[in-house]
Amino acid sequence: MPATEDAASFGCATKIADTLRARADQSVRLGMPRTRKSKEAKGELYASFLDTTDERDEDSELPRDEVGRRKIKRQYEELLGIRIEKLKGRVLNRERISKTVEGVYFICTQCVKVCHSLDEGLVEDPTNESNRCKACASAN
Repeated sequence: MPATEDAASFGCATKIADTLRARADQSVRLGMPRTRKSKEAKGELYASFLDTTDERDEDSELPRDEVGRRKIKRQYEELLGIRIEKLKGRVLNRERISKTVEGVYFICTQCVKVCHSLDEGLVEDPTNESNRCKACASAN
């Protein structure tokens, strides 16, 4: 134990200096510090997501709500996959757009595509099992 207070503070300062020196030596041994990746390098990591940009370019001239409906239709098609044939004619989802307007996602019986009542129109079946879009209903 140090006899005076000055000697005690000197010992503490020495320990701090030794610790800082050890950390500096360790960082030198580990090499250079990490650098940030450029935006170009990050883009290469997520190249599979770049495939969706052409879909966005197509939708850029459409209203925002229609773009959203197209995106949801694509998600339904991906989610349902081969089961879409089994579910044709059925209503997938009903959404309230405003107090008076209701939107319906459904699978058309004839063209077997996911449709929305505001985009493609809906010819509703009373039993709700063979719903068709207006284009397919007017063709017959």
